Amino acid sequence: MISVKILGSGCAKCKTLFAKVQDVIAQNEFSATVTKVEDIVEIMKYGILTTPGLVVNEKVKSVGAIPKDEQILAFLKEG
Repeated sequence: MISVKILGSGCAKCKTLFAKVQDVIAQNEFSATVTKVEDIVEIMKYGILTTPGLVVNEKVKSVGAIPKDEQILAFLKEG
């Protein structure tokens, strides 16, 4: 099971990234849980200063941008 976290305060980019990640997971039939992390203290623990952040299996994969679907897929495959 893949653990995915979207780090962000709930801005438009954060919501877009959350939706894109869910779409990629569904299209590729991954077994994954997707969690939104909106608490600033929790976000700071990952050492990011710009949101949205994408964390896969506790590894920060993307910061401050919305990756393309292909890149999200690659991040999920890497684990």
